[in-house]
Amino acid sequence: MLNNLFSLKGRIALVTGGSRGIGKMIAAGFLSAGAAKVYITARKAGPCEETAKALSAQYDGECIALPIDISTVEGCNRLAGEIIKLEPRLDILVNNAGAAWGAEFDEFPESGWDKVMDLNVKSLFFLTKALAKPLRAAASAERPSKVINIASVDGIFVNPSETYSYAASKAAVIHLTRRMAVKLIKDNINVTAIAPGAFKSDMNRAARDHADEVAKRIPARRIGTDEDMAGVAIYLASRAGDYVVGNTIAVDGGVVYANAGLEIAG
Repeated sequence: MLNNLFSLKGRIALVTGGSRGIGKMIAAGFLSAGAAKVYITARKAGPCEETAKALSAQYDGECIALPIDISTVEGCNRLAGEIIKLEPRLDILVNNAGAAWGAEFDEFPESGWDKVMDLNVKSLFFLTKALAKPLRAAASAERPSKVINIASVDGIFVNPSETYSYAASKAAVIHLTRRMAVKLIKDNINVTAIAPGAFKSDMNRAARDHADEVAKRIPARRIGTDEDMAGVAIYLASRAGDYVVGNTIAVDGGVVYANAGLEIAG
């Protein structure tokens, strides 16, 4: 058993928002751990197909692009329908697709609220619901299926940036993870979440473009790497994480749990 503790050999996964950033890191990690097929989806077909081609060439498993916009329930159902046509079972679902919006409090638009909440929370729930059948088909007590939601440290602590809907959405993801876990563990489907800190991505341009400066504010004194993100995702997806249910793991170099608060004592 211990020899294959972190193996994903033969497993089939779907990673939303998998063409770049954290989604791409996770997709690559799953393939490196032996996954047979990793489907990735993104709104833009070109980058999605390019990433799938590159990852398929790099690893033994196959990376398959399904470029579909899942910002609506209709899009979620369309993606689920495509997966169900291709696969009778789905071992791993990673709900990574997300959006952010920043604006001053007095100027924050309804469009910026709805766009973020719809994709980050609503689509996460309805895609998982639409894929419940193949997740249940793959699940057993001996080898549960996995749903891994990508939250954020912004859902745990207060980021000084005025990203109101993003922070609210990620806090919602963390609690929704727990609520979904209560329901789906009865079907041998483990629901967990990852709360990333600073990783290079188009959504975290500060970490991408000013890594050295951002690192000064992180207890570990560096931003996250591809291996850091892939490692925790492989752990949760593999046998190693089979007894982890409902948890959210902060992967942030200590920003949330190894940072002293404000000194208020005299």
